[in-house]
Amino acid sequence: MKKLISLLFVNFLSFYILDALFENIRFLNIESVFIMGIVFALVNMTLKPILKLLSLPINIITLGLFSLVVNAAVLKIAFSLSPNAFIASFGTAFLASIVLSFVNSLIKKIIGTDD
Repeated sequence: MKKLISLLFVNFLSFYILDALFENIRFLNIESVFIMGIVFALVNMTLKPILKLLSLPINIITLGLFSLVVNAAVLKIAFSLSPNAFIASFGTAFLASIVLSFVNSLIKKIIGTDD
């Protein structure tokens, strides 16, 4: 339970930071950031493993670089499922997914959660 709460906290804080960093990412209110954190965690746990499995041949050919596209697709899907959360394009999702991974790692290191 503690791990789930820390994961959600990291997601909330990360999306708040993304909102501040990218002008093409918008949340209408703080509740939308919380909902986005929950939706992103659910999409990450359910849909991402399926997409990674389906894209395994392409991922092998590109030496793992296609996983960046999968991460961007997961982020774009999570934004489309979240009310009052907007992302402009797939390109923005691509860049935001890279920044999100760094921000998540930094926050996890600061608060001391283990993965």
